[in-house]
Amino acid sequence: MADHRPCTARNETPLERADRNFGELLQELRVTQTGVQILFAFLLTLAFTQRFPSLDTFQRATYVTTLLFAVLAAALFTAPAALHRSLFQRGAKARIVQVSSRLATVGMGVLVLAFTGSVLLVVDVTTGRAGGVAAGAATLLVCLGLWGLLPRLVRRAGLTEERRTAQPHPAPPSATREVVRPRAAARPGASPREPSARPR
Repeated sequence: MADHRPCTARNETPLERADRNFGELLQELRVTQTGVQILFAFLLTLAFTQRFPSLDTFQRATYVTTLLFAVLAAALFTAPAALHRSLFQRGAKARIVQVSSRLATVGMGVLVLAFTGSVLLVVDVTTGRAGGVAAGAATLLVCLGLWGLLPRLVRRAGLTEERRTAQPHPAPPSATREVVRPRAAARPGASPREPSARPR
């Protein structure tokens, strides 16, 4: 029997949470697939240009490697849709979300290599080998910084903020007041006692 009890702060069941996560993942894949499609189309048309036969061995190897990276990235980004279709209505939505998330993560890494190879090839052909290597290295560093380092920094800042919020605030120290005990009132007609003399 399915568990319909709320499990998160959104007041949703585990199945509803899996549906929401899969929908958000598909939105991310739509954004990345656009870049992959543009890159793949560019690489395919590049082989039919007039200047392509004049490429040297290094440039041809870079082109073939980059093209394969683009194909692999496209396959990884479309795999979640095929996985969902194969396991549709089989109660495996949570597992589909986990596997699809890993496929998308690997696809992002492969896409970084495809971007790097594309920039390396184009700049190498237009300006020279040194410029191509420098541009490719810069592209690699920028992608790693934005796609790898930035999410880690944001996550670390969020964890620090959560810990700071979760810590109980110390109560302000209460002002110490001196308690003055009132003296007992003397009975009417009673004479005050004289201090007893100390024996020598």
